[in-house]
Amino acid sequence: MNTSSPPGNSRPWLNHYEADVPHDINAAGRVLSDLLPGSASLFPNRSALVFPVAAAGRLFHTTLNYSQLQEKVNAFAASLQTLGIAKGDRVALFLPNCPQFVIAYLGAIHIGAIAVPVNPLYSAREAEDQLKDCGARIAVTLDNFYPLIKEVQARTPLTRVIVSRIKEYFSPTLWLLYTLTKERKSPRIRLDEGDIRFQKLLTPGNPIPVKQSAEETAVLLYTGGTTGGSKGVELTHSNLMINALQNKAWAHLKEGVDINLAAVPMFHAFGSTCCLILGILTAATLVLVGNPTDTSGLLKTIDRFQPNIFPVVPTILASINNHPNVEKYDLTSVKVCPCAGSPLPKSVQTTFIRKTGVHPAEGYGLTEAAPVTMGNPPFGDNRLGTIGLPYPSTLARVVDIQTGQRDMPFNGDWTEPGEIIVKGPQVMKGFWNRPLETADQIRNGWLHTGDIGQMHRDGYFRIIDRLKDLIIRSGMKIYPAEVEGILHEHPDVLEALVIGIPDDIRGEQVKAFIVPRPESSLDEVEVKDFCARNLAKFKIPSCIEFRSSLPKSAVGKPLRRALREEEQAESA
Repeated sequence: MNTSSPPGNSRPWLNHYEADVPHDINAAGRVLSDLLPGSASLFPNRSALVFPVAAAGRLFHTTLNYSQLQEKVNAFAASLQTLGIAKGDRVALFLPNCPQFVIAYLGAIHIGAIAVPVNPLYSAREAEDQLKDCGARIAVTLDNFYPLIKEVQARTPLTRVIVSRIKEYFSPTLWLLYTLTKERKSPRIRLDEGDIRFQKLLTPGNPIPVKQSAEETAVLLYTGGTTGGSKGVELTHSNLMINALQNKAWAHLKEGVDINLAAVPMFHAFGSTCCLILGILTAATLVLVGNPTDTSGLLKTIDRFQPNIFPVVPTILASINNHPNVEKYDLTSVKVCPCAGSPLPKSVQTTFIRKTGVHPAEGYGLTEAAPVTMGNPPFGDNRLGTIGLPYPSTLARVVDIQTGQRDMPFNGDWTEPGEIIVKGPQVMKGFWNRPLETADQIRNGWLHTGDIGQMHRDGYFRIIDRLKDLIIRSGMKIYPAEVEGILHEHPDVLEALVIGIPDDIRGEQVKAFIVPRPESSLDEVEVKDFCARNLAKFKIPSCIEFRSSLPKSAVGKPLRRALREEEQAESA
């Protein structure tokens, strides 16, 4: 057994980079507002946005080219200035993946305002908390979310709401179909005085130029709150530009050739960087998927538009695996399939490869790092069960949980488990108005992720679990992700989550929440017998609860926190 220390700040992972991937990347002071003008000048007639919608058994779509997108972004930016929005003001975007999101996001950034994407599926309380925290005076939304925003507006700094209708970017046929069917069933939303329709802000015009710095905040993204309250993450132009350039280099992307399927929400860090910003940087065609939970529609979209880039979360892979007609669709156009957001079970990954021929490359990131810090090489040594190698210009370590300073020693080819910490130019400026929380998470330049993991001698990393999710039973440490990985191997288990619940004698017990596959006869005895054959006795769940679904975040990340809160409420 070799217990020598890891190499500290050296980078053994560089030996496993694919050819032509640089060791370091410099954004040279570039700002996000320069991206669209650059791509529009080089590729004015190239399709920038494609907005497909599955309805009535068909797939309808509309397209905007780069010249058209530039015109609309300029118009919206100029209108924001007319409405009094200035540099540094926050503009909340209460929108799903749709052309309106892209126009509003880029328009706000173009004039030096701070874009604040908000999950449109939030409850009134969640929306109110974020609107109050960020201090946005203007929100952009769809008419079906308008009543919720008006419900909370009086308790927030909001002075005006800009409202769009989803059908504004439907094809003519779908516009008519939508109007005659869905809209006839509900009255048209009437806007309050002072609020304004989105399309009225798109009269051609150019904004007053605003000087911007790469180190100024461009986007305020809120953490998913998977381990506690949501916090606003300040991401600078430099943070986001660097991360987009890192992703471009990692995937060997060129300008003006790619088709990027935006199936992960762009109000989430993963979609914001790896779809929207990366897409505009490379003049890619962005295919906007508004409803990724419609697996049939998603498969039709891939088959029809043949994207070569498909950022994805594990739940989307699992839903495709379980679709009864997946083999009927052609997914082989996908060459780059970064997968992140939550741990990717090996069984899900191998099944997806077998059924589609596409090889997902698991990566790792967090909102506080804009978000990507590591990834498996998409065309090189893709090691299943790992999150890959640190990106160019990125350092990573595994340190002790107690002090966060001591590098964990090797035990064979892997280090002992510890907390993963990272350092790089993509790491956030800080939490919005939260200096103490910022100082707690960024120490001596190192971002403490809260994830427990290990590093291989080659520089590959793997995640064991969240630090806050660790279960301690009779002094023995149990990682929920390990138990979940075993449960996912059972042929009748569709989904599984594991948490610790209080126990007067052992401190904690293991409880598993399982969604069985349809028409299976799975029961508690069979699950425990299966675990007994694959896990140490102390790791076997003491309690098992079968459910029809499990709680997930907007990006599809399973939420153990929500289950713990349910258990606490029941105990109370």
